[in-house]
Amino acid sequence: MKKKIAELLIKSALILTLSIAVVGLPPAIAGNKKLMTIQAAKVLAERAIVESVIGLKIKTTERVENMVATHQRIDAKTAASIKGIQYSDIVYDKAKDIAKVTARINLGRVTTIIGKRINWGDRTIERVAFATSTEANAGPLKALRAAELDAYSQLAKQIVGFNLQSKTSVENYIMKNDEARTRLLAAIYGAKLVGYRWDAEGDAYVKLALTMGEVDDILGQRINYNGTIIEVEGSGAQTDDFSEANSYDDGNTGSSMKIGTSVKEGNLDIPVNGQSTPTVEQRIDYPAGGSTLQ
Repeated sequence: MKKKIAELLIKSALILTLSIAVVGLPPAIAGNKKLMTIQAAKVLAERAIVESVIGLKIKTTERVENMVATHQRIDAKTAASIKGIQYSDIVYDKAKDIAKVTARINLGRVTTIIGKRINWGDRTIERVAFATSTEANAGPLKALRAAELDAYSQLAKQIVGFNLQSKTSVENYIMKNDEARTRLLAAIYGAKLVGYRWDAEGDAYVKLALTMGEVDDILGQRINYNGTIIEVEGSGAQTDDFSEANSYDDGNTGSSMKIGTSVKEGNLDIPVNGQSTPTVEQRIDYPAGGSTLQ
């Protein structure tokens, strides 16, 4: 009996000692990864705002040789001085180390990337962007950006037009050589984000829409689209299995917002680390009257 009492006293002392040790530990100190991830998402959201408002210049080249895909490349760039961007929503997924930032700006008159003056009136421009500080989780975000540029390229093809060159040789009823090339160089501004999603294989899809007025097409002709809305869906992939199967080398080595927006902790529906579950397309709801451009 005395032995059992002694054992209980020893166990109680150990538990008390551990409890004191745990209580006495200093609180965990947060690192800077979360802050860096959120700031990166803010920068990319700001870029998306500039691309919608000021516009971007885009260059696309494609080539198909003997019915085999050999080359596709999109290059885009933009530059602008801008102020007044605010952040209406910030979500940080701690498990994935991915941040989602929604940015807004209220605009009046602006000068586009081609020097054209546009009066946006009291329209509110809103765009969404994602970022991470973990390279291993960047795949779906890169695919989303690739899909976005593909959508911009498709808009330019529809609106401005593109150049196509082709040549084919047939000898003794046998095709000896076939080549088709396309080239696009255009400036796009005023596009809005309609929706985005990832499929079961991790490929990303982005829908952009543009309300057309008067534009100059590739032949220099002035065309009046009379407010026609053109919507396209761009695609982007996470991995490059094409290059592994093809050794071709092209030789080119409006409401007011608080400034201090709060950050919400939450799960973001982004397929990282090979997740195979498709995501639901995130549709963008616009207020009546179309006063918000995303």
